[in-house]
Amino acid sequence: MPYELYYWDGIQGRGEFIRLALEEAGAKYIDKCRSSTGTQAMMEFLKGDHGHAQMPFAPPFLKDGELVISHVANILLYLGPKLGLVPEDEKSRLIANGLELTITDFVAEVHDTHHPISTSDYYEDQKTEAKARSTAFIKDRIPKFLGYFERMLSANPSTGSFSIGKDLTYVDLSLFQVMEGLHYAFPKAMKALVKDYPKLSALRQNVSKRPNIKAYLKSERRLPFSESGIFRHYPELDLNS
Repeated sequence: MPYELYYWDGIQGRGEFIRLALEEAGAKYIDKCRSSTGTQAMMEFLKGDHGHAQMPFAPPFLKDGELVISHVANILLYLGPKLGLVPEDEKSRLIANGLELTITDFVAEVHDTHHPISTSDYYEDQKTEAKARSTAFIKDRIPKFLGYFERMLSANPSTGSFSIGKDLTYVDLSLFQVMEGLHYAFPKAMKALVKDYPKLSALRQNVSKRPNIKAYLKSERRLPFSESGIFRHYPELDLNS
């Protein structure tokens, strides 16, 4: 039975972190909201109208048989062992989960660069605040988070190429998505900063060349970045704009 992924149609968003893991593993899955009735089914889950005891707060969530799992890090904690995208020992799994939760924190800060006041208001209603937030984000928060992940890659005793152990994990796929998104949203800033993160840059390139990921990135299943998602390119929010 294929996995069922529920996330808003038309954007990558947080659902993309789950898609990358499923695509890398060659797992069978259905992107439910890309069907004519999928969004309605998702809303039934969220409103509790589905008659299901497991009611997610928000997408993405994954349905595996009768099991419903919400939150990106939680979903990947569940999928990692099943897809062979995390080492088998408990210590490594806990480390991977901690790293994914840190990525979750970072992604939330990315979102707040264009919606620093209210998620209910349009970007155009908070442009002044967004400029101040993005300036601080580029100056302080990108170096803080990427510096941490760069040190983490360097500290891996196995290879230094991946985040945990000698093989690719779901954390590496998520870091790939973060790097792709940052280069889209803040191209000038990332051009200036990228030299400080050679291992993250190498990871980005290596992941993009993996056969299943390479095929996915060229397929219609991979939606483009847009100004409706988490990573948004507003030139006025980039470096020296």
